[in-house]
This record gives sequence, structure tokens and C-alpha cells, in this order.
Amino acid sequence: MKVALVVDDEPLLRRQVGETLLNHGFEEIIEAENGRQAVDIALIRKPLLIVMDVSMPVMDGVTAAEKIGKRLSAPIVLLTATEDSETIERAREAGVMSYVLKPFRDAQLHAAVDLAIHQFVEISNLREEVAHLKETIEARKLIERAKGALIKQGLSEPEAYRRMQKIAMDKRKTLKEVAEAILLMEG
Repeated sequence: MKVALVVDDEPLLRRQVGETLLNHGFEEIIEAENGRQAVDIALIRKPLLIVMDVSMPVMDGVTAAEKIGKRLSAPIVLLTATEDSETIERAREAGVMSYVLKPFRDAQLHAAVDLAIHQFVEISNLREEVAHLKETIEARKLIERAKGALIKQGLSEPEAYRRMQKIAMDKRKTLKEVAEAILLMEG
């Protein structure tokens, strides 16, 4: 279910944003009236998108975005009447994906939401790819160290690698697991 969280201390603005998001294809709109509520609700409901005002009581939107971003992965669009560079910088550092000035037209919010979601998906894919590459590099390092241990025992490099491959196939283990076992026995 496509759920969006709308956070603003003005009920009429929450309703306007909610209607725009429903027209954008969201199926459920959850509302909060301050940053503290936004953090609590976001962590429980895990919305697909968060649209939040900057200036709110209890906790401002940028602080809430920062707290949410540390524990939940979701695109955040900020609404604000201010365009000062300090607020924009804080929003960027908090991981906000888009920024819309009030008063806004539905088309502006629609475009900002589209951009934020696409940017979020792209960044998420890149993060996954980086994590996978780091894991591959670490496995490769272990395999090379294990190969080195076998070479010290008198095998050539191709023989050491073939032996590790054969053990992996026979034991139904990954080369990384075989390398870890070889290094454990050596140490």
C-alpha cells in the first residue's frame, strides 16, 4: 500500500497536501502536526513518502527529517515559507530530497514528489550496489590471503585456487567460507 505521511501544524495545509498526494496515486495519507509526532509515526508506519513543513512546534521539520533519516529510508519533501540558505543547507545535510516553497500549486508539489521518489530510488540502488561491491572486495581479499597460505604449503597459485574451488564444490560452501576456514586452520 502506498502510504504518505503529511506533517504540518496547519490542518488545512495538511488536507491540501493529502489531496494532492491522493491524486498522485497514494492510497493512504497519515497526518501529524509536529516534528516529534512525525518521527514517532514514521518509525511505526514506515511511509513510502514524507511531506513535511519546516516551521512547526515541538520539533522543526529539518530536525525531524534528520531523526527519521537515521532510522528509516524514505524520500522526504520539505514545505516552507522561508528560502534562506541556512535552512536549505540543513535540509540537504538531513537527507531531504526536495524543497517546495509555500504557497505552492499542486503541480509544483506533484513534480517535487516525483523527483524525490525517483532520486530516492536511484540513491537506494547505488547504496545497494556499493554495499555489494564492498562485500565482493572483502571476499576477494580473504580468498587471496587463503591462496597465499596454500602457496606457502608448496602449491602453485593455480593449484591453490583449484583446491579451494574443489573444496567449495564438495562442501557446498562459497569460496569466501572456504578461505575463512583455511585462514582459521593456519592461524
